[in-house]
Amino acid sequence: MERWRRIDLAPEAEARELLRLCCGAERWVDRMLARRPFTSGDEAVAAAREEWFALSPAEWRDAFGHHPRIGDVESLRTRFTAAASLSTREQAGVSAALPETLDALVEGNRAYEARFGYIFIVCAAGKRADEMLALLRARLRNEPDVEIRLAAEEHARICELRLLAAAP
Repeated sequence: MERWRRIDLAPEAEARELLRLCCGAERWVDRMLARRPFTSGDEAVAAAREEWFALSPAEWRDAFGHHPRIGDVESLRTRFTAAASLSTREQAGVSAALPETLDALVEGNRAYEARFGYIFIVCAAGKRADEMLALLRARLRNEPDVEIRLAAEEHARICELRLLAAAP
């Protein structure tokens, strides 16, 4: 059963936790709970995008912090246990990466955070590590006001995939 459907059927506390797996912004979670029930995955995704883009950039940055850094396998094990299976599946392209690519991702993530003040967010599903590294390097050249919008759009895609994914 898709996660959006489970969110519809679940008691509020359980639905809240399912929504947090999609997005860590508490106001987004509250507003999505208030919009239940959804009649379709398309309606859930449309509501998610509307509520996400109604948040402030500060709330976006806070939500970004609920994701592991691209290629940071250790934080998946220790800090992001609730969403580890989702993030691991989304970042599957990192598992076959060469050590030098992983090292470059670590360095790129550090540079990105120093420049923008939040982690590099990319919808990693279907992307290889070298593709994500190229995106990271390209986005480092963006102006902060452009980059926050790109990061927000990437987060919206992650949320969409998570809403439409099968939920246990």
